[in-house]
Amino acid sequence: MLALIVLVVILALCFDFTNGFHDTANAIATSVSTRALSPRFAVFLAGTMNLIGALTFTGVAKTIGGKIADPLHVPHGTIVVLAAIIAAIAWNLFTWRAGIPSSSSHALIGALSGAVIGAAGFHAINYSGFLSIIEALVISPLAAFCLGYVIMWIFRLLFGARSLHRVNRPFRYLQMVTAGVQAFMHGTNDAQKTMGIITFALIAGGFQTTMNIPFWVKLVCAVAMGCGTATGGWRIIKTVGSKIIRIEPMNGFASDLTSSIIIFGFTLLKLPVSSTHVISSSIMGTGAAKRFNQVHWGVAGRIVIAWLITIPISGCLAAIIVRLFLL
Repeated sequence: MLALIVLVVILALCFDFTNGFHDTANAIATSVSTRALSPRFAVFLAGTMNLIGALTFTGVAKTIGGKIADPLHVPHGTIVVLAAIIAAIAWNLFTWRAGIPSSSSHALIGALSGAVIGAAGFHAINYSGFLSIIEALVISPLAAFCLGYVIMWIFRLLFGARSLHRVNRPFRYLQMVTAGVQAFMHGTNDAQKTMGIITFALIAGGFQTTMNIPFWVKLVCAVAMGCGTATGGWRIIKTVGSKIIRIEPMNGFASDLTSSIIIFGFTLLKLPVSSTHVISSSIMGTGAAKRFNQVHWGVAGRIVIAWLITIPISGCLAAIIVRLFLL
């Protein structure tokens, strides 16, 4: 059992690493595309702030580890976690390679749910907890779009009469701040998910009985995500930073501010969100406030499709993997 737990932890950290270069790219995409930050410094800043954010909160980890299913009552719980992580990593790598800003959060949640169903049946899912998580994943990007639209509308009302050069310069400086804040917020939410799934495995394996997150789990997850961030993720940055709308410092700052508020708000509620879809939706909202047809809705449609298919695909993949393990 100890060897299996060690394998789960190693693979979970691999997932956290892929999450770092897959999802954190979103946090710095706008600041890189507007040249507020150089790519090298943006990656360093995001990695550092991700590390700090990941060590700060644990509420989302407890939600992931305890609300989808009860680790004390899921048979073969450690194998369930192993299958879920493998499925989530596979989907992360596929979408990263394709440059699709899909959600690591959706992949992990879908994979864990699918693995539980594959091992113990549909009755093993805690539907009230699972539905609260799905509601947060649905509501958060809609809230980001609306808030981004409102914030950008206010900025245009306040600064629309000024020349573009005079407006861009101060907002470019402000983006230096919001890029770090956004990366910190990403760490407060996304890194918690891997902490939660490792703790799920520890409980299922009999190594602890509560959802209290051990410090070593917080530390290794934070470091893994920080290292993953440091590798870049330039395919995702290109999609988010240039293909949704043409980003300028004012709407870049507005979208960074919007996504930071939304992610942190849901973190305080101990609910997981997809930073990918929150950030993408905030960019769409700010773009729509400037000019509705300025948004490249074809790219937006690809993001929505990825949003819709990630949970069922990763869930089915995890269910297949766990059944193969249990043969």
